[in-house]
Amino acid sequence: MYALLLAHHADESAVLRLVLQRAGLSSRVTTDLTQAIQEWDDQPLDLILLSFRDQVPIDQIRLIRSKTEAPLVIISPYLDEDFHIELLEVGVDKIVFRPYSARLLIAQMRGLLRRARGASIYNLPNLQLGDLTLDPSVRTLEDKSGVTKHLTRLEFRLLYTLMIHNGQVLTAETLVERVWGYSGRGDRDLVRGLIKRLRAKVEPDPSNPSYIITIPGVGYKLVT
Repeated sequence: MYALLLAHHADESAVLRLVLQRAGLSSRVTTDLTQAIQEWDDQPLDLILLSFRDQVPIDQIRLIRSKTEAPLVIISPYLDEDFHIELLEVGVDKIVFRPYSARLLIAQMRGLLRRARGASIYNLPNLQLGDLTLDPSVRTLEDKSGVTKHLTRLEFRLLYTLMIHNGQVLTAETLVERVWGYSGRGDRDLVRGLIKRLRAKVEPDPSNPSYIITIPGVGYKLVT
């Protein structure tokens, strides 16, 4: 599992990296949030932890939330109540004020990850990208011609994962973890077979795919 960590000071960065490690997360550290957003990692994120010493940039928070539903935690100096509420309303999951307890923060990270894993994917609203509309409540896909096709559970989980990471290259290992639910070395044949079955339902011409693109030696991405 992976986290993006924004931390401007080396000492705090070291502490927060340990917090994330103890919570079960590998971390990618940045000191420039604008650059991190511009170079959004192809590796999907399971949690985002942002530490600010001054004003929290709410426009960037909105942009992050438009790209991912991963739990989003902010460490900040004390905020007035109105701005605190505004951050929660734009999608921040947890706001932690300094000084904070590393031990408590580890427990909070673990709690957010448990809730994120336990959320029912079928209670989510419809996803629409380009000509594709995915209905999680009944596991159906509607294409540009209005034809509706039913997806198996695994087909649905694969397409949902590709859609929420639209344009990002996902490795076989990542897809195994997200679709089948276990970590470790990805089974490329397993993923390849499911990709083939999904293309048969998604692509106008499965032999010449225009939506689900293979990136040789890397993985797959959805292009809409």
